[in-house]
Amino acid sequence: MLRIDRLTKRFGENVAVDAATLDVDKPCMIGIIGRSGAGKSTLLRMINRLTDASEGRILFEDRDVTLLKGRDKRAWQADCAMIFQQFNLVPRMDVVSNVLHGTLNRRSKLATVFNLFPMADIHRAIDILDRLGIAEHAPKRAEALSGGQQQRVAIARALMQDPRIILADEPIASLDPMNAQVVMQALRRIHEEDGRTVIANLHTLDTARRYCDRVVGMRDGRIVFDGLPEQLTTGVAREIYGADASFSEAATSTEIDRPDAPVPETV
Repeated sequence: MLRIDRLTKRFGENVAVDAATLDVDKPCMIGIIGRSGAGKSTLLRMINRLTDASEGRILFEDRDVTLLKGRDKRAWQADCAMIFQQFNLVPRMDVVSNVLHGTLNRRSKLATVFNLFPMADIHRAIDILDRLGIAEHAPKRAEALSGGQQQRVAIARALMQDPRIILADEPIASLDPMNAQVVMQALRRIHEEDGRTVIANLHTLDTARRYCDRVVGMRDGRIVFDGLPEQLTTGVAREIYGADASFSEAATSTEIDRPDAPVPETV
């Protein structure tokens, strides 16, 4: 399905990602963990082709994604949707229009300029918002919503692309624990119900253990761990975060990671 083959990114003399190799042979939810600067975000940006690789290949169903240009590259970016820490919404635009922007890759320039959307797409956008529990906010400006609600709008926009893969770059880093739980549960449901692969950069071991089928640990641009959540031992954590890392950095247990933590109906 998806193969990352010795993918490398250099910025001058600095190697941000160093010969990263991953094989994803079926839809799953993968958590990528590591310290800030470990190369997690750069890896996702290369997979999505927001950043070009210096070396290596990205293969999806035997097609070399690293060679795609123009329309083919845009089609891949629609098939491999990206969710960002800072949401990347248009603040003064209403929620449903933000979601509909997930269709821009397949719309004409004229329709884009005049913000014209087919009624079927509008209904689909509202259905996706309803699935994520925020349909009642569809006519509101995005800036009027809470951080957790805005991140769910960003997820809805990604789903409008009908992607095979969703890449989430620190999707809960700026959220409080309760909102973070709602967002992680939404991503997990999308994987389970839709059969989509979700790859998310995460802050803590506990979050990766709870929500992911597989965990990848990065340190200094290299993948130093690739395995099951239950294999994340203290020794593995030290290998990922460094022997000097405090476990408040690597494995802080917060309200998001308690199985009995209450989930609000509206966040």
